[in-house]
Amino acid sequence: MHGTIDGFSYGMVTPLVGYAMACLGSALGLRCTVRSLSTERAWKPGWLALGAASIGCGIWTMHFIAMLGFQVRETPISYDAPLTFLSLFVAVVVVGVGVFIVGHLGTRPAPLLIAGLLTGLGVAGMHYLGMAAMRMNGQIAYAPAVVVVSVVIAVIAATAALWAAVSVRGFLASLGASVVMGVAVTGMHYTGMAAVSVEVEAASHAVGGSSLLNVLPMLVGPLIFLVLAAAVVMFDPLLIMGDDEPRHRPDRKESQGGEFGEFREAGVSRIDIGDVVSEEVWDVRETSTETLASPNGWRS
Repeated sequence: MHGTIDGFSYGMVTPLVGYAMACLGSALGLRCTVRSLSTERAWKPGWLALGAASIGCGIWTMHFIAMLGFQVRETPISYDAPLTFLSLFVAVVVVGVGVFIVGHLGTRPAPLLIAGLLTGLGVAGMHYLGMAAMRMNGQIAYAPAVVVVSVVIAVIAATAALWAAVSVRGFLASLGASVVMGVAVTGMHYTGMAAVSVEVEAASHAVGGSSLLNVLPMLVGPLIFLVLAAAVVMFDPLLIMGDDEPRHRPDRKESQGGEFGEFREAGVSRIDIGDVVSEEVWDVRETSTETLASPNGWRS
């Protein structure tokens, strides 16, 4: 018997809350990845890992909050806990692989495409692994063409997210990128759900019910992690002030002049003596004018 599917049993509440979680995870991941570019080398893996875990938890949380609204009228739905948490592990790991690739190799075409492909396939795998964790009196079937479309969306969204993670600068720009990423992740989820059909066992006379009590306890851990990650970002002054540009200290080889490392560039005279740096802005034209105007041809 063909099951009657309702993907929005709570109206727009679950899609909107799920979308907000995807945006939150994306925003935290973007800010942490940007932070890794301006930190010391020893701290870089930590920031990249935090960013990857934030994006992965955001995507996973979005999926299962959206699944709270999924019901089949003829059968109750529950979830297998080990498979559900395995899908969370997959989400974090595959996003981590992509983030570390672009975090260390940059957004050159080859590394970006490889990272985007691996991460997109992993995110799609997380989605369908989470679907495989569903338990009901029936069998789930998928429309192959729609599944392919959902995987393509996941790969494109992952590639765009990884590019944005190391290319977008500034708080507002990161916020805008996270909103777009949230749309892509949510769109991939509901495209995948459009491929679903359910064949209910003929002998089943159970009435469908909400999976709320089964899913909510599993959401607690990832939600707490996102809150803690948000606290880390909020209390990091560089991230709050939007100071995203990596600090660059001029190489001694670039210096010109005396033993104190004096050099001139773009009309700025800079003398670096140890850790003491003094700057003097001077105008060549003004100096030349004053010299010529002096009766003796020089300025006292």
